Amino acid sequence: MSSFATPLLVLIFAFGVVVTWVAGVTLSKTTDALDVRLGFGEELGGMILLAVAGSLPELAITVSAAAGGHLGLAAGNLIGGIAMQTMVLVLCDVAVGPQRPLTFLVGALTPAVEGLLVVLVVSGVAMGALLKPTTAIGGVISPASIAIVVFWTFGIWVINRVRKDPHWQVSMPGSAPGRRHRREPIKDQPHPFAAASTARVAALFGFACLLTLAAGVALELTGNELATRAGINGVIFGATVLALATALPEISSGLAAIKLGDHALAIGDMFGGNAFQVCLFLVADIVAGKAVLPKVGAPNSWLAGLGVALTAVYAVGVIVRPARCWLRLGPDSILAILIFGLGIAGLFVLPGT
Repeated sequence: MSSFATPLLVLIFAFGVVVTWVAGVTLSKTTDALDVRLGFGEELGGMILLAVAGSLPELAITVSAAAGGHLGLAAGNLIGGIAMQTMVLVLCDVAVGPQRPLTFLVGALTPAVEGLLVVLVVSGVAMGALLKPTTAIGGVISPASIAIVVFWTFGIWVINRVRKDPHWQVSMPGSAPGRRHRREPIKDQPHPFAAASTARVAALFGFACLLTLAAGVALELTGNELATRAGINGVIFGATVLALATALPEISSGLAAIKLGDHALAIGDMFGGNAFQVCLFLVADIVAGKAVLPKVGAPNSWLAGLGVALTAVYAVGVIVRPARCWLRLGPDSILAILIFGLGIAGLFVLPGT
């Protein structure tokens, strides 16, 4: 990529963004359709498969960046993506309408539990970034990367149990949660690809996977070169421009959920994807042949703190249920915008960035 002119690199990067968006939306819809038909999300293995399918852009970028030794870019995209994707909920809040905030309408506590899982695994990132490289198991895998995967796996098992058999009764007057799971039928509408055969949906799913992976590699290669030429730290570029590019499918699926009235799913899906995303640090360790988290220290800890703060804002909003909007935004979204702005500004003045 170093021999390519900058305008060509920008064009390739933009094309990769478009492909990521289109393929990501298709991947979301085909995954939804296959889950309804085959029911592979009921058990732990199925839930893991669904999580991997939803994080393919980040997986492709992580593998490509780690293989190329661009550890800052890989880490910035993974942990910075938490904050960026959580900010998609601001757009969802705007789309809900001027009467009630999104968190008022959610009408379920499960998204708050999913938010706590995000806090738990992202805390592992913050602590792992402070570990000495010598703590790596076999000199390759950070113990924090393993702990994150273990806690995430246990966490989704607990959340699945809670979803099936909640040990509480909650009354949230005025709420409109919509579907609690994508497997539930859509009111007055068929599920995606209802008229297509399962084989055709599976083939489309596979093609979307390939496109997403190819686009992710293109984004990483061109993005790293553009960041180098612009003199931008890889962590910052990965946490901002690259994270925004890979968040486009989440924007589409989030707004689609709001349009269907699935307010609880809009938040739950966002938190669920964010919780799984940091599990990819284990993949980055294996591909890079060294522990990634300790290599980028302070910026990663800062981004982890930003992700935790934004997640906490919306998790608390689900419980507190603010009832008023200003400029189509609930107070939690306004607070999230302020925190995000300060967090990104602070990233530029951290030592080493």
